[in-house]
Amino acid sequence: MTTEHYHRAGFFRRLAAIIYDILVAVAIGMCAAMVMLVAMLLLVENNVLGNHGYEHFSDLIQHAPIYQHVLQIWVAAWVIIFFLWFWRNGGQTIGMRAWRLRIASTNGKPITYTRAFVRMVTSFLGLGTLLVLVDVKHKQSLQDRITSTEVICLSKEANHHRSWRNLN
Repeated sequence: MTTEHYHRAGFFRRLAAIIYDILVAVAIGMCAAMVMLVAMLLLVENNVLGNHGYEHFSDLIQHAPIYQHVLQIWVAAWVIIFFLWFWRNGGQTIGMRAWRLRIASTNGKPITYTRAFVRMVTSFLGLGTLLVLVDVKHKQSLQDRITSTEVICLSKEANHHRSWRNLN
């Protein structure tokens, strides 16, 4: 089974998957933040990290830029890893799987973590997908064009995990 049997996804189907994935990414970010906040709290309470003169941990987190930046970087890293891992391993995020979409290569080369990262950066937080509205004939987003990929619509059978290895 090759990708030639599948048509490229349109804008609204991609948008639905993006909305679904945003909800998942928010949940991942919240869990990652909770883990980091508990770890920071334990480290501050045990005097491993300084409290910068604040009596309460909540005041420290709200007013100490270094802790805020560490927390933000930690959460962003987890969200980025979520997308990169799913795009690299199977070509589908959870939202894409729900909407039977998959990223496929148009040049025959595998989607590496580097290629997935370039795809993420060039999507401009999903704004690159707006190009699909203009490019009605080819239905390729900005990130598709730059990374030589396409987002295809799968059949129900092809959307099963056992079928992933058969798609290029």
